[in-house]
Amino acid sequence: MKALLYKEFKLAMHPMCYVFIAAFPLMILIPSTTYPVTIGFIYVLSCYPVLFLGANKGQQSNDLLYSTLLPVRKKDIVLARVITIIIMHAAFCLLTSALCPLGMMIRNNIPPANPGEQNVDVGFSLNSYVLVLAIVLVGYALADLIFFPIYYKNGKSIVLSTLMMIIGFIVYLGIFTVALPMVLKEVGVINLDTLPIYIQFIALGIALLIYALLHVFVYKVSAKSLEKVDF
Repeated sequence: MKALLYKEFKLAMHPMCYVFIAAFPLMILIPSTTYPVTIGFIYVLSCYPVLFLGANKGQQSNDLLYSTLLPVRKKDIVLARVITIIIMHAAFCLLTSALCPLGMMIRNNIPPANPGEQNVDVGFSLNSYVLVLAIVLVGYALADLIFFPIYYKNGKSIVLSTLMMIIGFIVYLGIFTVALPMVLKEVGVINLDTLPIYIQFIALGIALLIYALLHVFVYKVSAKSLEKVDF
């Protein structure tokens, strides 16, 4: 497994993946109230088709075919790729989390567009960042649940798997980070944007558990699919 992970980071992963993971967390510093704070999290998924899983180095160098010719089990190839993706998610979320306090400082010092009024964020504000992170992690797990089984069904379904993953992730984020908070706020049931921090961390703990369990399922389903592929 160590050798496969070494191959993933040294050969399979395109250098631009590192640029994406390092650059797009900076979006949390953009002082804007016109788009949700979760927008930046979408871009890490672009590493899958364009830079990592096939549309660039992967397909041109037949990385998946090469991997299956190595003296390793097919399920270990899938496991190495899933672990690599998890590391990418973790790095992206950690960098974004580290920048969150600075983003809050910048956001709190933005003068309102109209004097006498307060700036209103679309969906969640950075004050609920921990809850946002919990929602995003579950979204990443669901995105992988869509992408990996489709991709490893034949090792070539980049377009279909990417399209379904992106659509699913955007719809999920739209519902849980924009529509749901706004609806609940309007009807006066609960304001998710003002939940106590301890509740947000409980939600994060539950999200991490869901994230782990779904990735175990993703690995098993994808490995089973790849076992049936005849290159």
